[in-house]
Amino acid sequence: MGPRRLLLRYFPPGIILEYVEGGELKTRSIDLLDLSPHTDVIALVEEIQKEEPLITASCKEHVIRLVQRLQEKLGEKEDHKFYLFKVLRAHILPLTNVAFNKSGSCFITGSYDRTCKVWDTASGEELHTLEGHKNVVYAIAFNNPYGMLHVLIGHRGEISSAQFNWDCSLIVTGSMDKTCMLWNATTGAHIATLTGHSDEIMDVCFDYAGQRIATASADGSGRVYNAETKKCIAKLEGHGGEISKICFNPKGNRILTASSDKTARLWDAATGHCLQILEGHTDEIFSCAFNYKGNIIITGSKDNTCRVWH
Repeated sequence: MGPRRLLLRYFPPGIILEYVEGGELKTRSIDLLDLSPHTDVIALVEEIQKEEPLITASCKEHVIRLVQRLQEKLGEKEDHKFYLFKVLRAHILPLTNVAFNKSGSCFITGSYDRTCKVWDTASGEELHTLEGHKNVVYAIAFNNPYGMLHVLIGHRGEISSAQFNWDCSLIVTGSMDKTCMLWNATTGAHIATLTGHSDEIMDVCFDYAGQRIATASADGSGRVYNAETKKCIAKLEGHGGEISKICFNPKGNRILTASSDKTARLWDAATGHCLQILEGHTDEIFSCAFNYKGNIIITGSKDNTCRVWH
């Protein structure tokens, strides 16, 4: 048995294996977080073959070419300087969110004016206005490939967060109704409702392999769900205020949370055990993120500072 498709993942660096088992399409990821411009690619792929039976001799050369493409990307210099290019004024009320598509050729904005707008990145031209929402648009995201057009109806409160899984086959949404919902991105069908929180859902995310879903709530806790069984497998408890942001590290074994209690916390994704408390901010922490290797963390706070943690 070999992979049906091999997909390159630039961030974090790795390869996604798509294969069929028992008539069902499945995926598996190979993380290449230690890849550098000096890595012996042939030796690396041979090591991968020893651990991954899906990488057969017939696809070895293709895997080598994919890893070499990643290697070239990592070798590019990134000493960019940024300058103001355009100021786009079209929404009549403040913006809530922005997001690029995968290629960066266009981006989307969401607003308190209940609309979204799609823009051409190079020209700054407004391409589309997306209307139909009856209240503030808080969460936006592109899928890939493009083409999904559905109205996802089911939540009984405002939707605070929405995210596609890695291959854009699923969507997870978090809501002020204290639940998260899982949707089929192709058909728009509701798959499951994730329950357990006692207050509003502030944020929700998939891990990079799409195997787990993490939720953050105003009840001061986080939860981790198995994306296949939809069961809660871990509870993240200990924050003294609402959790505003949650994210996985690239390997999917650690979770980072940001809270109104002025701390960020690092958790074991499998057990829910708190591994470290990051203290120092003097006000609420609204955002947090890992770098692509997972060895650096950044936090953003209402105290007007960002902190970088190594």
